[in-house]
Amino acid sequence: MNVADLRQDYRVGALDRENLDPDPIRQFSTWFETAAQCDGIIEPNAMTLSTVSPTDGVNARVVLLKGFDGEGFRFFTNHESRKGRQIANDPRVALSFFWSPLERQVQITGQARILQRGDAEAYFSTRPLASRLGAWASRQSEVVDSRETLERAMQAVQEQYADGEVPMPPFWGGYLVRPDAIEFWQGRPSRLHDRFCYRRVSETEWTIDRWSP
Repeated sequence: MNVADLRQDYRVGALDRENLDPDPIRQFSTWFETAAQCDGIIEPNAMTLSTVSPTDGVNARVVLLKGFDGEGFRFFTNHESRKGRQIANDPRVALSFFWSPLERQVQITGQARILQRGDAEAYFSTRPLASRLGAWASRQSEVVDSRETLERAMQAVQEQYADGEVPMPPFWGGYLVRPDAIEFWQGRPSRLHDRFCYRRVSETEWTIDRWSP
C-alpha cells in the first residue's frame, strides 16, 4: 500500500456564512445532533483532547464528551492521569471532532478547569457499575507490571464494594473547557474546503471569519 495514494474527494455538503448560527455553541449543537443521528458514526461524542507540558511536549488522546452548553464542553477522567497533571500545569487545551461520513470537523481551543465535585459526583453515579469500579482499580497513566495485576486490583474493589454502592474516588472528576475559539470545517471538492472560525470577544459576542482552506 502506498499511503500517499490514499485520498478522498469530499462532496457531501457545503457551509455558507449565511447558514451559520451567530452562537457557536448552537451551531455545534446542530452539527452534533446530525452526527448523533448518522448511522455511520458510532461515537459522535468521541473527541481528541490535546494538552501540553514543558517536559512531555504536546500529547493527544481520544476522550468522550459528556455534556456541553453555553459555559463550555465537559469530560471526566482521573485527575492524576497524565492529561490531568498536564492540565493542572497548563490549562490550555484543544478539542477536535471528526465526523467522517459527514465530512465535517470541529476544532475547539480554550482553557480547562476542574468541575465542582458535586457536579462530578452527579455524573459518576450514572456510570455503569463496572466503570465506577474501574475508576478505583486503575491508577491511570502509572506503570503496571502486568494485566494480571490490573485484574487483581479490579477484583479487590469488586469485593470492597460488593453492595454496589461505589463512591467517586477523590482523584477522579470532571473538567469544563471554556472555548476561546471554535472552527467549523466542511469538506469540499478539490480541497477547497469551507472553514469558519468563531473567536470570543466577550462573554456573549463572537466574531466569525471565513478562513482559506
